Amino acid sequence: MDLLLLDILSELKAGNPVDEALLTQIIRKHNKNRDNADHFSKRRLLPFYLKTKQSDFERWASWDIDEETEYMLLQVLRMKPRRTASGVATITVITKPWPCSSDCLYCPNDLRMPKSYLSDEPACQRAERNYFDPYLQVSSRLRALNQMGHATDKIELIILGGSFSDYPTEYQVWFVSELFRALNDDDRESKADVRRAFYKEIGLSNSEEELSTFVRQEQKAVNEGSRTYNQAIRQIYQDSKAWQRISQEQTATLDELRKQQIQNETAKHRIVGLVIETRPDTITTESLTLIRELGATKVQIGIQSLDPVVLGLNNRHADIGQTQDAFKLLRIFGFKIHAHVMRNLYGSTSEQDKQDYVTFVTDREYLPDEVKLYPCALVEGTGLMKHFEEKTWRPYTESELIDVLVTDTLNTPPYIRISRMIRDISAHDIIAGNKKANLRQLVERRIEESCEVIHEIRYREINRDETDLDDLTLETIVYETSNTDEYFLQWVTPENRIAGFLRLSLPKTEYVCRHQSELPIKSGEAMIREVHIYGKVAQLSKAGENAQHLGLGKELIKTACDIARDQGYDSINVISSVGTREYYRNLGFGDSGLYQQMPLT
Repeated sequence: MDLLLLDILSELKAGNPVDEALLTQIIRKHNKNRDNADHFSKRRLLPFYLKTKQSDFERWASWDIDEETEYMLLQVLRMKPRRTASGVATITVITKPWPCSSDCLYCPNDLRMPKSYLSDEPACQRAERNYFDPYLQVSSRLRALNQMGHATDKIELIILGGSFSDYPTEYQVWFVSELFRALNDDDRESKADVRRAFYKEIGLSNSEEELSTFVRQEQKAVNEGSRTYNQAIRQIYQDSKAWQRISQEQTATLDELRKQQIQNETAKHRIVGLVIETRPDTITTESLTLIRELGATKVQIGIQSLDPVVLGLNNRHADIGQTQDAFKLLRIFGFKIHAHVMRNLYGSTSEQDKQDYVTFVTDREYLPDEVKLYPCALVEGTGLMKHFEEKTWRPYTESELIDVLVTDTLNTPPYIRISRMIRDISAHDIIAGNKKANLRQLVERRIEESCEVIHEIRYREINRDETDLDDLTLETIVYETSNTDEYFLQWVTPENRIAGFLRLSLPKTEYVCRHQSELPIKSGEAMIREVHIYGKVAQLSKAGENAQHLGLGKELIKTACDIARDQGYDSINVISSVGTREYYRNLGFGDSGLYQQMPLT
């Protein structure tokens, strides 16, 4: 491995750029005439380099690597660089299997997983291997990201597992406390070993074969329709002494959580975003207050459709009034709203889907910040199976589906980000429906061929591109919702690529006064709901050359304050994450209840 690494360093020191093609060529040269043609590989190089630097200083020093050369080397060796191209390292964790207060027609019923998730999905596999323990999930993912060469100073944690609000409050607080604890602990690996030993000792398995056997009988009953998911979950897990024992341990207080949060404010791995997932009918001032106390800054909310008939046919219990109320509350609380919208639901048509999306992104009752726009897929054990067999539902053809998604993408305003167009469901789990992992690329290619313009955020992100400050222009887009005036401030290049943005909400005085006793803000308080600067993650303690270190965020915040002041607001809140509190304190914001606040007068 030494010789391979030295060859790469030789190219870099000679001033030759090492791209993927050259790296592959160098690796093949070293694998030539070996019995194992994959003896040397890119995935092994970075762990070898990092381990040598940490534990074999003499060998590392012999390589004569200065800071600039090391920077270039890490650029070459980093695996899957897009993972941190948006500015943060993302870690997804899954909650344990639990009864769901809804029973949607299309929703998977895998008893090894929380409702709507499948054990073959990558994040679910990681969760199961780690006993659904949040500490272990974070520890293993953090280790993997470090081995792939990604900076992990700034972490966005996404909690998936159906509706988080369906879990007991004590479990919610414990789960999030353990996420913070895992990022705070310097000796997490040894503590993780102790946890794994505990789970094994009480008889909990993380073997796929044993877990499949564990649920097999009840899973068969669910797939045949003689049992519901909730009935089977209660039967399996409430009868398990191991799971009962675990449940007794999975509790924490808000005071315990706050101690972990305070520690994380200056930790090596700071949480700069915390996302939970729920449904519109669970959104209340009480549930949002708890979600905010947990440290969450974004809420993923399953909308799926705005058509009450389609929702009813699919056993989706949230009505349109609840969805509209949920949007009002989420926005006034300052949360980023990440909505899930499903195409090709039972009872809908492609033309209905198109019109439904237009309403969603133009009607001031909705206007999400981010959208997961994905097609319905048929999975065994769902209520949709019957309609497929009876030919009362069919998946769209690829042409029909791409046509819908192209239309939706083109109708998406520049202040909305389409995060995904597929779910991580394995192709062999999908009985009917889209199985192409590159669906988004097919949609974007179709649009590019037609020479039409895509305005949504994700398509315009600069990602890892270098940013020239002199080329950037600060633009402001103003739009109105049912209870706020929204200002979307964006730094853009001459090609309309986006280097950063800020979401400013100005709550309407009449709405705040009418609901004052229920809300966490007062009249005259503006709200910064999101600040995001794109570019590769850099170490928090080091200066970088990407967009995150050009002062773009500070300029966005200053502009937002000026706008709010000019509009007559006397203070401004920011829904800061735990890991960004210090940043905002340095800008003049003080801690104030659920937020940080700065006077404008």
